[in-house]
Amino acid sequence: MALLLLLLLPVGLIASLSLIGYGFGTLGRVGLRRADRKVRLRALTALLGAAAAALYSWGLLHIAGAVLEAEDGGTDSSPLRPCRIPEERERVLHVVDYTVNYVPLRFVCETEEHGSYAAGSVPGYVNPGVLGLALSAAVCAAAARPPRGGVDPA
Repeated sequence: MALLLLLLLPVGLIASLSLIGYGFGTLGRVGLRRADRKVRLRALTALLGAAAAALYSWGLLHIAGAVLEAEDGGTDSSPLRPCRIPEERERVLHVVDYTVNYVPLRFVCETEEHGSYAAGSVPGYVNPGVLGLALSAAVCAAAARPPRGGVDPA
């Protein structure tokens, strides 16, 4: 699990920086004022994809911190620190394990009674933000494609 986090974090950052470079490079070659609708939509698609990848990487960073905190043994390690919720003291005492869900991004605490709950490790804006940015990028990418007839009117 930690190995997948170590793989996804740099991939997300590299993808984000690459998409930023592609988006601004596309506009820089032609110029913002001389760019047609298709070029602007391609650049916007790349920038929205970069924002989605960066936000997902931000959430992964929070998950990595929670995993490191959960794996840290020692005196104050039971119940797992990321799983502690002050209002629900009884359920927290019976946490036996954890899992990481990557879509939606969350740290899940598993209890003795085969129940589970999501700890608040990932900020609440990450998952809706990634979804909104990814859907916006998909819409822009679809709008930038030529129509099925093969001839682009622009």
